[in-house]
Amino acid sequence: MVLARPHTPPMGWNSWDCFGTTVTEAEVLANARFMAEHLRDAGWDTIVVDADWADPDARAHGYNDDARLHLDEHGRLLPDPVRFPSAADGAGFGPLADQIHALGLKFGVHVMRGIPRRAIAEGMLLHGTSTPLADLADPANDCEWNPHFVGIDHTHPDAGAYYRSTVELYDSWGVDLIKADDMLWPYQERDITAYSDAVAAAEREIVLSLSPGRDLSAAHLDHLADHSSMWRICDDVWDRWEDVADNLSRMARWAPHARAGAWPDADMLPLGRVGIRGERGEPRHDLLTPDERRSLLTLWTIARSPLMFGGDLPSTNPDTIALLQNPALADLLTRAEGSGEIRHEHGLALWRATGGGTTWLAAVNTTEAPLTTTLDTRDLGIGAAPAQVVDVWTGRPVTVRPGRTGSATVRGVAPDSSVVEVTLASHASAFWRCDG
Repeated sequence: MVLARPHTPPMGWNSWDCFGTTVTEAEVLANARFMAEHLRDAGWDTIVVDADWADPDARAHGYNDDARLHLDEHGRLLPDPVRFPSAADGAGFGPLADQIHALGLKFGVHVMRGIPRRAIAEGMLLHGTSTPLADLADPANDCEWNPHFVGIDHTHPDAGAYYRSTVELYDSWGVDLIKADDMLWPYQERDITAYSDAVAAAEREIVLSLSPGRDLSAAHLDHLADHSSMWRICDDVWDRWEDVADNLSRMARWAPHARAGAWPDADMLPLGRVGIRGERGEPRHDLLTPDERRSLLTLWTIARSPLMFGGDLPSTNPDTIALLQNPALADLLTRAEGSGEIRHEHGLALWRATGGGTTWLAAVNTTEAPLTTTLDTRDLGIGAAPAQVVDVWTGRPVTVRPGRTGSATVRGVAPDSSVVEVTLASHASAFWRCDG
């Protein structure tokens, strides 16, 4: 087959922000059922099990040294059958994937770059060969933050065969998305190419998502677009406004390069009930204000980032769920053909997306104080006399008035243009749509 090239950025749920390394099958299914019942019709359709699903001793707030990872005889990860009972007797994630597919959803898993240290220590052989996995190892290129894996020596003739063997296994389970971690910091070009080749050789079309994106340079754009379906442009984003604000310049740099099948990823949405047994912080509803929550979701959407919700859906407050249920999010992600920042001055960031005769606009107050300003509609790219402008979140019309009233003109607006006035609280946003 070929590497999956999704026409729109994936929308789904990921277990990391709420459950870290400790998520269970029951929790995955609870989130999947909630998505199928409440969010699938709004475009949300993917469930991803994040890191350390093979560790029987997984704990909140970090990784275990010398983890007793469940492996098959060829050093390939298997789900811990205590946390994932349907994986017993070597069934892997197949039964869980079947249950999620039956809900009309897709199933994804997190993996790490390299080979498990335990597989090397126990002398395991590469699947289908007599080659010890130790012969493929490159200990000098191990992961800097996860102690379970060692790098691969890509000068060895069987270097890519381990990745092919693991992807064949995930393929047999019915996996639809693979989140491959420790690929981008530092930029592991040979691993990315080898993993992409393995995914492209699978029988299923599988979405390949690369992480973590810390300090990622756009000099890698062509390689990323050729070898992955989506890639992170940042380190982990958490429920702090500074994390959102820090991502603005990254999204401005990467959004213009987004296209069908190659999506820059601004990371998960750290919203709702997070930290239950997470890697960061104690159990909580996210610490963002309602305005900040809406601004984050507005920015991620207009930048055409994949949207992966990080909170536990069943215990997330209804107001946050209502934001996710707005069909306007999937509408933009489906129809927009391009987007980018058009201005960022005096604490106001302006974004525009266009496609199919529609223009979407976002205005975000990045300052700590309220902000009031007037905007020339031609500066927004919707012309001097735009058709009706509506608020994306509420569906209500936005007032647009002439730039000249009698002999009076609005400062900063051409007299033959039109005016939109915007007043935003600190970190608040406006999200508009203009058709025609």
